[in-house]
Amino acid sequence: MSVSFTEDFKSVSDLKKKTREVFEQIHRTGRPIIITVNGKPDAVLLDAEVFEKKLKALNLGVLLNEAEAEVKKENTRPARDFLKEFKHSAKVSG
Repeated sequence: MSVSFTEDFKSVSDLKKKTREVFEQIHRTGRPIIITVNGKPDAVLLDAEVFEKKLKALNLGVLLNEAEAEVKKENTRPARDFLKEFKHSAKVSG
């Protein structure tokens, strides 16, 4: 996710005065807005759809890391065995 250091930093005063414009920018660019207090980053505003996509990607990354750890521990089994077990437990025909 990219951030423009010239456009995407807004003071809390700017947010109060120009709320609609800040939200329009978030939706138009898809980039987060970093809200500053006393010149220091304090909070991040992000489009809800972009946030949801990032959260899904993060959750997938966590699952992949867990799976990679299991593979490294050699805690695996043949795909055929898994599919056979899955077919029986889910009562899937085929």
